[in-house]
Amino acid sequence: MNHLGRSRKFSRVKKQRVALLKTLLGSFIMREKITTTEAKAKEIKPMVDKIITKVKKVSKDETKKVAVLRDLRKGLPLIAVKKLSGEFAQKFDGRESGYTRIIKMGQRKSDGAAMAVIEFV
Repeated sequence: MNHLGRSRKFSRVKKQRVALLKTLLGSFIMREKITTTEAKAKEIKPMVDKIITKVKKVSKDETKKVAVLRDLRKGLPLIAVKKLSGEFAQKFDGRESGYTRIIKMGQRKSDGAAMAVIEFV
């Protein structure tokens, strides 16, 4: 029995949730540090780690590079894909995993949501 699945729903239907996560991923990769709710930060952390691991593997093997970058282009803005293929492959070359960190900030004043900063290590 699948009790609620693995991901958070964020009180949105599937298309809205996918769009939210795509924009969060794109913003995070382009800016390298964003402030968001703690739940959203925890949701995008494994996604970012998987993307960076994939880009690192592809940077060593040129034959698969075009296919993987084309696949990333479906879910991320072009600027973010260029940044991933250029900077991040060298930046995290010596690191096996754990490319991001989440720093808890406290509660938002308006609605009391737990806030956090997610950034690259």
